[in-house]
Parts: sequence; C-alpha cells; structure tokens
Amino acid sequence: MLAYVFPGQGAQFKGMGEGLWERFPEHVAQADTVLGYSVSRLCLEDPDGKLTQTAYTQPALYVVNHLFYLAALEDNGQEPDYVAGHSLGEYNALLASGAFDFETGLRLVCKRGALMASADRGGMAAVLGLTVEQIRTALRDNALSRLDLANMNTRYQTIISGPANEIAAAERPIANAGGQLIPLRVSGAFHSREMSDASEAFSDYLRPYEFNWLRIPVISNVQAAPYPQGEIKALLAAQIASPVRWLESVEYLLAHGVRRIEQVGPGNVLTDMVTRIRNERGEPAGLVASSS
Repeated sequence: MLAYVFPGQGAQFKGMGEGLWERFPEHVAQADTVLGYSVSRLCLEDPDGKLTQTAYTQPALYVVNHLFYLAALEDNGQEPDYVAGHSLGEYNALLASGAFDFETGLRLVCKRGALMASADRGGMAAVLGLTVEQIRTALRDNALSRLDLANMNTRYQTIISGPANEIAAAERPIANAGGQLIPLRVSGAFHSREMSDASEAFSDYLRPYEFNWLRIPVISNVQAAPYPQGEIKALLAAQIASPVRWLESVEYLLAHGVRRIEQVGPGNVLTDMVTRIRNERGEPAGLVASSS
C-alpha cells in the first residue's frame, strides 16, 4: 500500500519546484491570479526575501506541493491509498482527496498564513534526544507551564512552542535531562495555545465553505487518524492551535498495512522523519521515498 505525505513550513527553499512550473502552466497562472504576484518567481528567485515569511511561505508551499503531486500522478500513474500532510501539508492531502479544488485550497491557505503571521507572540524550539514523557516531566518540574508540545515528529524529536522567555528558560532543564534544545527561526508560537485567537478567527472564516466527500483517507494532524467525514472545518480550525501528531500518524499508516511512504514536495524533511520512525521501531526503512 502507498501513502503520499506532504511537507509543511520549514521545507521551503529558494529554487524549489524547478522543472515543474513549465509542466503545469494552468495551475501556475491560476495561483498567480489568486495571489496577485508571481509564485514561481517567489519560489525560484525570492527577490524580496519573503519566502521565509509565514504569509508567503504557506501559499508557496501549497502550490509547489501540488505541482509535485500532479507530477507524481503523471509519472507513476498511481493514486495513493492514504494521504497525510505535516501542518500546512495537510491542505495538500485534503486537496488530493478531493475535499476542495486547487483555488479554494489556496484561498484557505492564504487566510491561514495571514492569521498565523499576525499571531507573532512567542517562539518554537526543537528538543532532541528525549521522549515526550521526558520533556513533559522536565517542563513540569521546572514550572514551565506555558510551553506546549507543538510537533511530535519522531520518538526523540519534538518541537515545543510558547513564550520566548520560557523557551530560553527550558534550555538548562532539557540539557539536565539529557536532551538538546535548538531554537527555531519562526515568527510565532505555532501549534500552541498562543494561536487560539487565530484558530477562532479561522473557524469563523471557514463557516460559509462547503467541502466535498473525501475519496482517499486523510490522516488528521489533530487526531492522528483518518478525517471523519463532515469534520473538515472543525479539524482545520483546531489544527492551528493543536499539536501535529506526526509520529502517531506515521504509526497509524504502518499499522494499517502501508509499506511505501513517499514524500511529495520539496526537500526530504518527511522522508527523514519517516526513516527515523521506522528505525526506532526496528523496521527496515527501504520503502520510504521522496519525490523531490
């Protein structure tokens, strides 16, 4: 069985999508019309240095991820049995499953990116070498109660999110527990309670939308299980302020017979995560692939 997984913010780089823009000119033109600027120029040249800004990163990645998906369908001729995406990438998974069309998804992503960019309090940091349970213990024992677990990526790689002063204060307790804390260059405390206002605003924005029946099971970041039909709005709004349960999502795929997991999008971030997850489980990683 085959699963396609789509990367999220952090996977972007100048030059991404090279060779794909010419293959799918209709989608590129449609994106330019919605965005009001050349998305191919942003991705290939980044002349104004905006590619790392959340409000630009998210729509750019959404477009590039979809071009990778179109190329994968053309080149391989096989639809996946499951789809999943890491944070922003979940929109590409929903698009692949037929929840909405390309333009609708792009408009949703633009609004999401703008709301998340405006919630510019706090920061994020990667914690390496500790389990979720060990991190929670270290934070609790040092009264760092305003930090949330934002991304549970692998057994020994977790992202924490919250106020900048508590991120800084967590470095020593994490080190004392045997881990390493690496601050991330982000503009806000994504996937934490600091995003509650953005989540509520996005819920209001989603209210008039109607979504289609999902053709392919989409693994939800919030639930680490397939989207229930009819709960797309609720889960997309909740996702902004909820942790990305990536480790559990991959484990769900493996437990349900998926042996080939392919990243569809720029870079190899998810390829590396899935490989690490399988190694930690003592499984061979040879069926993990990247389309980029």
